[in-house]
Amino acid sequence: MAFISPFAPSSPKAGHGSIVLDVLPPDNPVLRHVFYQYPLKLVAPDPLPPPSYASSRSSPRLVHTVFLLTYGGGIVAGDTIDLDISLDGGTRLVLLTQGSTKIFKTPDPSVKSRQHMTVHLEHDAALIYLPDPVQPFAHTAFSQSQQYHLKEGQGSLCVCDWVTSGRSARGENWDIHEYNSKNEVWSFDDAGQRRLLLRDNLILDKHGRTDMALSSRMDGYAVFGTLIIRGPSFSSLAQFFMDEFEALPRIGGRNWGDTVQPDPTTTEQRRCARQQRENDDGLIWSAANVRGFVLVKFASRAVEGARKWLRDMVREEGSVLQGFGERATLCLK
Repeated sequence: MAFISPFAPSSPKAGHGSIVLDVLPPDNPVLRHVFYQYPLKLVAPDPLPPPSYASSRSSPRLVHTVFLLTYGGGIVAGDTIDLDISLDGGTRLVLLTQGSTKIFKTPDPSVKSRQHMTVHLEHDAALIYLPDPVQPFAHTAFSQSQQYHLKEGQGSLCVCDWVTSGRSARGENWDIHEYNSKNEVWSFDDAGQRRLLLRDNLILDKHGRTDMALSSRMDGYAVFGTLIIRGPSFSSLAQFFMDEFEALPRIGGRNWGDTVQPDPTTTEQRRCARQQRENDDGLIWSAANVRGFVLVKFASRAVEGARKWLRDMVREEGSVLQGFGERATLCLK
């Protein structure tokens, strides 16, 4: 006699996950739903109040954190991860990883690893996504996309998307078949109408349109990244990046006159020291205001150089630590 299970069959596909953050009356943010299927794993530690809550009752009571993991520490060729996230109005979520997302070797370039994340934010919701960088091993093919949907364009985002050249200790230097990463931000309303606010693509192809090897086209840089900032929760951070970019040394910017220069302020001294570290690490970066976003592009000769720079910038400005706590920067340590 065949055994009949009393449980309903599982409908979600492998690699599917979902996170739902709601607000319960009177004003209590809760992680209502967390679900994942192999090879994806989600770990949610207890939420913590932000440091700013002690001095400002207008701050949210709790900031939730979820770690995105994969069994074995990476994504195997042919695996697909699909994550859906929904944030209710007034909630705060920090998404982190527990190390670089490793992409394992594929037996054939046509067999890709894939990762897709869709996030919906209601009014006054805020998301910080500061993961460790993606680390594609040699002979890998990987494609990922992140779609952020803001209710009438009013949510807040601070998300980083960065990738390394591989395992430098084993001599890997952009020895990949293909790497694609796409970030889109959409505005939506109650009628279901959508409007594209921002699209950013990074496409790395072993062959491209030239005979030059990909590693040669990378000009010696070991990491490339994009930081996307938008919304009132991160307005101070966005302005800080713009101000610091404007203060970068420019060709022809030196004062050749004989006038006596005033002693540098504490801010100028700190900025000068950071710029010297950027120069020592071979780090370059730019910032631009695009349709209400601050879009930051950066590259470095070594992964740690980019990590230190991003950590220094976030910590020096300070609003992320005050509004979301130390957990938000764990992947930058």
